Amino acid sequence: MEQYIEFATNHWELVLAFAATLAMLLYNESRKGGKSVSTHIATQMINKDEAVLLDIRPKKEFKTGHIVSSVNIPYAELDKRISEIQKFRDKPVIVVCNLGQTSSGAAKKLKDAEFTNVVKLQGGITEWKSQNLPLTKK
Repeated sequence: MEQYIEFATNHWELVLAFAATLAMLLYNESRKGGKSVSTHIATQMINKDEAVLLDIRPKKEFKTGHIVSSVNIPYAELDKRISEIQKFRDKPVIVVCNLGQTSSGAAKKLKDAEFTNVVKLQGGITEWKSQNLPLTKK
């Protein structure tokens, strides 16, 4: 630990440049896909605002369990099938993936297609399961 402190004090310019680069990278990545919402906020959006859930996981994963009323369009097919959800452009859309990482790209595609209110489920379906929230296999 002492060596890290010594390095940081001797090379403070490098440490400062690294911190600034890291901060810019994190800021850029967080803005790319838009806002993330917790499972609690997502539940409120579903119940009060009639939010649409877009599950972008592959069909095989979707069949193992998904949030009730989710629309499944795998991320790889989103560009071709975005017309299927055009009717929801003015409704809140919650993008759901497995861990909450892939949803950024899908959210950006929806925003580019002029969807007005797109958010990502923070932690994805994994977080939903860990909160013991209901899933269906229908």
